[in-house]
Amino acid sequence: MSTFKPKETDLYPPVKALLESQGYTVKGEIGPADIMAVRDGEDPVVVELKTGFSLSLFHQGIERQSITDAVYIAVPRGTGRIFQKAIAANTSLCRRLGLGLMTVRLKDGLVEVHADPAPYKPRKSGLKKSRLLKEFAKRTGDPNSGGATRQGLMTAYRQDALRCARVLSTLGPTKAAVVAKASGVEKARALMAVNHYGWFERVETGIYSLRAKGAEALLHHGDPDGGAKPSE
Repeated sequence: MSTFKPKETDLYPPVKALLESQGYTVKGEIGPADIMAVRDGEDPVVVELKTGFSLSLFHQGIERQSITDAVYIAVPRGTGRIFQKAIAANTSLCRRLGLGLMTVRLKDGLVEVHADPAPYKPRKSGLKKSRLLKEFAKRTGDPNSGGATRQGLMTAYRQDALRCARVLSTLGPTKAAVVAKASGVEKARALMAVNHYGWFERVETGIYSLRAKGAEALLHHGDPDGGAKPSE
């Protein structure tokens, strides 16, 4: 059973019909443009057609912005969650690039406009910025190389956990209040109770000890305040 593979030319009639319904005169393959539409002396609309999202499609769209600000890219509309995620991601990318985005449902010619060309005005998140600045301020030193994998990164939280583990490694089972004072981690009790990394064990009410996993973490990470790893 053969699988239908759309061609760029399959997108042309529905997109042309949409633009003509809006009062444009539409012609295909004008210079480098797949579609050019003109109306009443306005800046022309250019649409680039492709059978799927690709880097070259975005490159072409950006190049056409030297002709007009009204540039769209158009692809066939797919189905399923993967395509929905692609539409969401690429709509966001188009807005950042100042491009418009259309999809064409080939079975009936329905054209959906997901974004119109417009200058990009990013919305800032004060909460995200606050969280990053808080993490920056709390983290001791610069223990991570930029670009490293996210797994196992040295965060401020991990540094606090290592400080608590270091106290327990030295003192053995210890009251949480003592761990907090010795480590300088004000919320040591809550940190050890939550036990996010599985390093700690509550042996009695308010008293915690270090599990073998915590001791291994100390060997692996070393001094959370910037010292070298202990020799093995």
